[in-house]
Amino acid sequence: MSGRSRVGHSGKLMLVIDGLIIAVAFVIGASLRDPIVTALSLNLPPKVVLNEIWWMLVIAVIVMPFLLYQFNFYASDLRKKFSYSLWVVVQSSAILGGLIGALVIFLQLDASSRLAVGTSFSILVIALLIRDRLWIRYRRHLAKSDRYRELVLFAGSASDMESLLGDTPENITDYWDIVATFDFKKHDVEELRNYLDEYSVQRVVFSVDDSEFRKLSRAIEICEIQGVEAWVNAGFIRTQLARPDFDSLGGKPMLVLRSTPDLSWELFGKEVLDRLGAFILILFALPFLVVAYIGIMFTSPGHSPIFIQDRSGRFGKSFRMYKLRTMIPDAEAKLAEVKKDQGNQMEGPVFKLDADPRVFKFGSFLRKTSIDELPQLFNVLLGDMSLVGPRPLPVYEVKEFEEAKHRRRLSVKPGITCTWQAGGRNSITSFEEWVDMDLEYIDSWSLWKDISILLRTIPAVLFSKGAK
Repeated sequence: MSGRSRVGHSGKLMLVIDGLIIAVAFVIGASLRDPIVTALSLNLPPKVVLNEIWWMLVIAVIVMPFLLYQFNFYASDLRKKFSYSLWVVVQSSAILGGLIGALVIFLQLDASSRLAVGTSFSILVIALLIRDRLWIRYRRHLAKSDRYRELVLFAGSASDMESLLGDTPENITDYWDIVATFDFKKHDVEELRNYLDEYSVQRVVFSVDDSEFRKLSRAIEICEIQGVEAWVNAGFIRTQLARPDFDSLGGKPMLVLRSTPDLSWELFGKEVLDRLGAFILILFALPFLVVAYIGIMFTSPGHSPIFIQDRSGRFGKSFRMYKLRTMIPDAEAKLAEVKKDQGNQMEGPVFKLDADPRVFKFGSFLRKTSIDELPQLFNVLLGDMSLVGPRPLPVYEVKEFEEAKHRRRLSVKPGITCTWQAGGRNSITSFEEWVDMDLEYIDSWSLWKDISILLRTIPAVLFSKGAK
């Protein structure tokens, strides 16, 4: 029952209306361009600006409502404060402005068009906030009337019903009129039909303990026959991270508990970003790869400049990961000796050593500039890796994992960069801290989070922040 789940038909209607508001804002902004030029005595000739910025209008109408939706602007929350609405609209406008601004630079629009766009943005921000306040005021008015409140009945065991009701957010119960409770221990389940008829119930929320499943099954059948929504509290399944969803298998309803990101347009967007981004980055990286390849051949002859190693991918499935070789040819064979003589700066099953004697001088430069990681773009292009995700570890290190939560970092595709690389890169020495950061990334994943990490990785690489 999250806020986003409350985006029903009315929320979708507001999304469409906001799209129209944005379009009108751009038309008005373009129309006001010449009057503003005249009023401010600017030395700009009159022109029909809408012919130049029509593509911005199209992008804004598509992207702005989507951004507002992503920031939960359309959640049916009667308690939403103006400060929250303002922050969401301004934040969404800034992202949209950044996108359009980047395109403006490439298209080299003149100052007159920018004036119209700035006016349009000002109008749409004000108009969206006014629409939002009017809609919330209208919804509050409706919520005060019994006619528009949803008639809800709670059914199950008394203690579970009380606990669930106490945990239900007020922004959801604001729309409810809880007409009755139905205790399975005090009533025969067949009596539920009478309750549904007597109170004209629109939704039944079930919360039962383990001993009431047989009654629950029959109660759901009764709701189904009368066309009444049945919501079942699955609190009897003790999960800490997994999110519930429903699917079907062989025609039977299945409760799905998923602790990885849901299948959605965002995951599709991530896939597109990975493949397209990897392809573009490979084109830019080719000169560096060629120079580095030749440099390795001269400074460390005797073995291929490309280092290939089996790494653990999603769910532990191994794949061949590519890097530019930065160590002497027999580095793998000398690992045990180095561990014995030099120790390990990383706590746990992962090995890391800043002054690793196996790294040759040019290889150290490649590591410091992260050029040695560039061949992994081919892994991304092949689908084995993502641009952003937990770093893939050697198969032999994964076999040393002692805790189950360590393997949960394998539940998503591994990546070239992630939270710790973007923030501190090699400054982290605790494997537990590393894992916790990876799991936090998985649990709070969004496409915008990936983009944010990529943007933070750029200065970390350029200024060799934390690189060894």
